[in-house]
Amino acid sequence: MTRRASKTRALVPARQTKTQRREAEFAEVATLIHEARAHALQTVNTQLIDLYWRIGQVISQRIAKDGWGKGTVSALAAYIEHRHPGLRGFSPQNLWRMRQFFEAYRGKTKLSTLLRELPWSANLHILTKCKRPEEREFYLRAATNNGWPVREVARQIDGALFERVVLRPPKLSTALREVHPTAEREFKDAYLVEFLALPDGHSEADLHQALVRNLGRFLTELGRDFCFVGSEYPLQVGGKDFALDLLFFNRALNCLVAIELKIDEFKPEYLGKLEFYLEALDRDVRKPHESPSIGVLLCATKDSEVVEYALSRSMSPALIAEYRTRLPDKRLLQAKLHEYYQLASEDTGTPSGTSGRGRA
Repeated sequence: MTRRASKTRALVPARQTKTQRREAEFAEVATLIHEARAHALQTVNTQLIDLYWRIGQVISQRIAKDGWGKGTVSALAAYIEHRHPGLRGFSPQNLWRMRQFFEAYRGKTKLSTLLRELPWSANLHILTKCKRPEEREFYLRAATNNGWPVREVARQIDGALFERVVLRPPKLSTALREVHPTAEREFKDAYLVEFLALPDGHSEADLHQALVRNLGRFLTELGRDFCFVGSEYPLQVGGKDFALDLLFFNRALNCLVAIELKIDEFKPEYLGKLEFYLEALDRDVRKPHESPSIGVLLCATKDSEVVEYALSRSMSPALIAEYRTRLPDKRLLQAKLHEYYQLASEDTGTPSGTSGRGRA
């Protein structure tokens, strides 16, 4: 090799380093642009929600003081359209909803920030689809905490998430409650996976592959703090190889979350295998700064009493949950929720509908 060639070759790494440095500098500028745009959009949304709130307040007050009705509101919409033809979003129906929006949340200052974080379309969906104040608050918190778009807000309401959370909180082992006191907020008793379009009589491999193919939607269903680590995650114990179905990390709990899939009803013996995997994760995979790993058995069905017996003596942080391939019967759940609130009000002496266990 000539001396000149050697010199040229030696310069290549330096040019690569300079290019990488330049890309990092450019990326910093691009990040500033994206952050500014996101802030601007949020500011615009906040101003828009504030405007709709004030309009709703005016209409509500005029109805109470001056006897405005739907005819007057329709005349107002026609006036706005005539005087300001470029303005959109002020139809009679939308103006009437602004009044409903104001009256639904009037005096509830603790929700004001949540209302302004969501777009009007998401606020409208929660307002029109949810009847109970605590149900509206539940979805407002869930939507803002998880960053749901309006389509996901609609899906979760149609899937009766509020009713399911109140009526059937997740089944956690005693060890899980002790090691992770806030774990109940991060998990559900049942996960909706209707988007997998699984056929009747599907196999465990079908379920596994469909979840991996639809990983983004499954992560949305799990919750914002879940991060995907691996599928068929390899574990080696005593010279033998094992494969964990799905491995995630939960940022809120700062721990690994192992998910084992079963396409039949929960059986107590399934818990032993999951506990074995948790031991292997904590010994060989978990980092020193992380909390003990959590195991989730995701089954097609489960008997609540069998689950309670199985988890009561479990020494591992684990829970049993169901996966559901079809949306639940929301009317049936609402009827059960009504009965639940009636019983709760009789026990506490409070008006029906003011108690419940709904969480965001």
